Amino acid sequence: MRVDEVRKYYEILQRKKNSLILKRMFDIAVSMILLFLLSPVFVILAIAIKLDSKGSVFYRQVRVTQYGKRFRIHKFRSMVNKADQKGTLVTVEGDNRITRVGKLMRDKRLDEIPQLIDVLEGNMSFVGVRPEVPKYVKEYTPKMRATLLLPAGITNLTSIYYKDEAKLLDRAEDPDKIYIEEILPKKMKWNLRGMEEVGFWKDMWVMVLTVFSVFKK
Repeated sequence: MRVDEVRKYYEILQRKKNSLILKRMFDIAVSMILLFLLSPVFVILAIAIKLDSKGSVFYRQVRVTQYGKRFRIHKFRSMVNKADQKGTLVTVEGDNRITRVGKLMRDKRLDEIPQLIDVLEGNMSFVGVRPEVPKYVKEYTPKMRATLLLPAGITNLTSIYYKDEAKLLDRAEDPDKIYIEEILPKKMKWNLRGMEEVGFWKDMWVMVLTVFSVFKK
C-alpha cells in the first residue's frame, strides 16, 4: 500500500485524525447499545433460521478489512448450508440458494445485524467500504487499495447506490467476471470519493440515508 496512488488518501486521513477518533468512539458506544437492545431480535431470527433450513445460524465468510487484515464476518445465514460451494461468491437476483427466511432478512438487511459484533471488535465500522472476499481484493488496482486504509463498513453511499446489485448480475453468464470487470471498478469510484470526504458528520448523514433506503425498499 506504500505507493503513490495511495499516498493522496493517506494524507487526507492524517489531517482527519480527530474525526476518526470520534468515529471509533461512536462505533464502540452505539454497537454496544444496539447489541443489547436488539438481543430479542437475535433470538427470534436465530430460531427462524434453524426452523427454515439445516445449517448454522451465522454465516462466517472470510473478508478483508483495514490494511489487508482478514477476519470472519458475522452475518445471519440467508442461504442454504455451504452455499459458497454451490455457486459464485456474488449473489444474483432470484438466487436459488437463498432460503425463505433469508429472502425476508435480505429485503430489510436484517442478515447484517450481527455485524455489530464486528464493529465492536474493531474489524468494521458503521460507515465504510463494504468488506470484500480475498478473491476480489486480489483484483484491486493500486489506487483501489487506498480503501483498505480504514476498517470496512456496514454501509456507505456505494451500498445505497448499488443495493440492487443482484439484479445487475442476474442475466450474466459469468457473474464473477462481470462483477470484477464492470461493477467493482464503478463501485470503487464512489468508494474512493467517499475516502476524500470521510468525516464523522458525513458518516451520520450516510447512516440516515441508509435507514431511508431500507424502509423505502
